[in-house]
Amino acid sequence: MRALLTVLGLLLAAPAWANYAYAQFGDIKYPPGFQHWDYVNPDAPKGGEIRMVPPTTPTNFDKFNPFTLKGFEPPSEGDLLFDTLLTGNSDEPTTAYGLLADDVTVAPDRMSATFHLNPKARFNDGKPVLAADVVHSFRTLVSDKAAPQYRVYFAAVKGATQVDERTVRFDFLQPNRELPLIVGALPVFSRDWGRGKPFDEVVTDVPIASGPYRLADTHLGRDVTYVRDPNYWARDLPVRRGMFNFDRITFRIYLDDTARFEGFKAGEFDFMREFISRNWARQYYGKQFRDGELVKRAFPNRNPGDFQGYILNLRNPKFQDIRVRQALNYAFDFPWLNRNLFYGLYKRVEDYFPNSAFRAEGLPKPDELALLEPLRAQLRPEVFGPMPAMPTTTPPHSLRDNLRHAQALLKEAGWTYRDGALRNAQGEPFTIEFLNDQPSGNRIVAPFEMALRKLGIRLVYRIVDPSLAKQRMDRFQFELTTRRIPGTAAPGSELLDRWGSQAARTHGSSNIWGLADPAVDALLQKVLAAQTRPQLEAAMRALDRVLVNGWYSIPQWYGSDFLVGYRPRRFVLPPVIPPYYDVHGWAMSTWWASPENR
Repeated sequence: MRALLTVLGLLLAAPAWANYAYAQFGDIKYPPGFQHWDYVNPDAPKGGEIRMVPPTTPTNFDKFNPFTLKGFEPPSEGDLLFDTLLTGNSDEPTTAYGLLADDVTVAPDRMSATFHLNPKARFNDGKPVLAADVVHSFRTLVSDKAAPQYRVYFAAVKGATQVDERTVRFDFLQPNRELPLIVGALPVFSRDWGRGKPFDEVVTDVPIASGPYRLADTHLGRDVTYVRDPNYWARDLPVRRGMFNFDRITFRIYLDDTARFEGFKAGEFDFMREFISRNWARQYYGKQFRDGELVKRAFPNRNPGDFQGYILNLRNPKFQDIRVRQALNYAFDFPWLNRNLFYGLYKRVEDYFPNSAFRAEGLPKPDELALLEPLRAQLRPEVFGPMPAMPTTTPPHSLRDNLRHAQALLKEAGWTYRDGALRNAQGEPFTIEFLNDQPSGNRIVAPFEMALRKLGIRLVYRIVDPSLAKQRMDRFQFELTTRRIPGTAAPGSELLDRWGSQAARTHGSSNIWGLADPAVDALLQKVLAAQTRPQLEAAMRALDRVLVNGWYSIPQWYGSDFLVGYRPRRFVLPPVIPPYYDVHGWAMSTWWASPENR
């Protein structure tokens, strides 16, 4: 690894700079020659197994290629099988250190970044990782054979060029401090993987990659096990020391919440994150918990809060009137839900970036106004006023008063109650199909459905198989759904895929809202162009202010801690909990097996 230049603050003045790490804002915590992350045990023993359930919607997996649009790959396959040029850590949200690359050189005009590959880097078939593989991976992912969101994510990258056998240069369309991190996060796979096939036909071919694990079984199905590669090329690198300690990582798939928890108590797996407050309050007790065989624990973190809410598909004409979207918000009663169903465990989501420095509050601050004023003609006047508060039923407010206000808004928008339903000028009734793949959500939706019924709106709760739900969501064939977006301390280009106009027209993108707003696009570019952390925070607050005032969602709730049940006798936890982490990834990568588990 090459030495850090003396003065990071003069990077732009230097002819070019090379480094063992890259920080978007120049704040690198770990010095040259560091030995390991502060939150790992570098001497953690290898061995044993951790058995988990996926944190996302469970379903059978029908492919091994995680980069194509159709189908489902095994849980966590991308994290465990594919190494990247750079790797982040759980201490620093906008800094990454060399993994496949042992050096990154950023041009003085920030129009390119050059990576030198570690000569030790190897794929799991024993072949070296070369620049040609990196170029192949990039070009494949931005092709029309890969999932379209990759083209959005890498949209500001002009191209990748092989400089020599172990050096690759990425050229950018514009200077952007985040772009070296974006290309540094490129998952790299071998040119031999699926050779001779169009990439979208590479389905059952086992990936040829360079990560710490391999698939134990190459049959498609439900459960999946990964086995640690004893010859993993990076096992002694500082960015990997003390990590990935389990010999086996298994994911059990249950299609029913009750069967999953019974499987947990029966010893079929060891670790699960709980998302349902009723389960946390009422199920995690009994003899196994009293005896210490099982434990429930809330793990604190400093992560920004997750956004969770009902998502309105703006492609549907009835949701294009902001008064309709506001009215639907007034029919949602969070205080009742939290009091009667959630045991008071949750906090209300008031905006898109809760519990973070990115959420807008009160009146726009001067740094926000500097970004918003040039867009004034494209923005609603309310954007320049105080942030709106989400409707509440906490006294002196009430659901009755909220529904009266909603009724007035709907009347202004041309919807009136007659012949037993809320109807527009053409006499068409107001109906909403709520698309979901979780039957357990019915009890939560029921109070919302009852409130809408009082307005004359009929809500149809449509439960579909996860695979069908994915197909419909990829093609934006829905009216209302719910979505949870994990909070991040390092927002960047993924926001283009979430709210950018191009993504609204791209099947499979995260812009399920269908939001296509030039003002939002302009603010997204300000986020990407931020040169300092304060500039990033100002741009994000301005973006939050515009999104909230658009009433594009019905915000729901979030929890500030990770609620986890696990078998304590099977594991040893590192003594330090990092500030920014995902609890599944943290357990898989830094915990280790107890002696009885080895």
